[in-house]
Amino acid sequence: MKQRIRNLCVVLLVLSMLFALAGCGSAGSGDVAPADNAQQSSEQQTQEQAEQPSSDETGDSNALVVYFSRTGEQYTVGVIEKGNTAIVAEMIAEETGADLFELLPADDHYPMTYDELTDVAKQEQNENARPAYAGEVPDLSQYDTIFIGAPVWWGDWPMIMYTFFEENADALSGKTLVPFSTHEGSGLSGFDEKLSDACPGSTVLEGLAIRGNDAQNAQDDVRSEVNGWISGLGL
Repeated sequence: MKQRIRNLCVVLLVLSMLFALAGCGSAGSGDVAPADNAQQSSEQQTQEQAEQPSSDETGDSNALVVYFSRTGEQYTVGVIEKGNTAIVAEMIAEETGADLFELLPADDHYPMTYDELTDVAKQEQNENARPAYAGEVPDLSQYDTIFIGAPVWWGDWPMIMYTFFEENADALSGKTLVPFSTHEGSGLSGFDEKLSDACPGSTVLEGLAIRGNDAQNAQDDVRSEVNGWISGLGL
């Protein structure tokens, strides 16, 4: 009789252990599943966000940088492969998200040597020439602010810039215009006042003057100056 009781106790103990193990296995499965679902949900959300286009990639901007720039031999700089004004223009575009438009001569008769270039520039100024530029200007109606830059030629805008001002006078009216120059000692050279005279229906903000030598050889400093100038404009 005692033996039967012991056997029954052993059977009950074994059954109890089996039920306990089954319960633990069920709880483990329940804990893992929500964690896996959460991970899948997070990964799916990340993938969906990555597939959505960024606003920076749309190409939409309410600002434009228009510039004229030259390569070749430059005063105190030597022969350059990228124009001083082009370098500054790209920095402005990077800081503001603005679009870029380079004024390229329809007939590029400008010499690559410095002395000859200054002679041609002086002749155009004496003749009050209006050199034509190539290509079509972007639709200016979509822009509120237009940065306009060029090298200083004989204390003035290059004459091709006046072609741009005059041919787009109506489209520039009512816009905020921001001049910038590259130079080797003449600073902004009245670019702001001359721009106001050429575009009387526009608002002209404080301009920026950058030495061409710095644009080529001290770009970190120039970028800092450009960024500080843009911040001060309050755009």
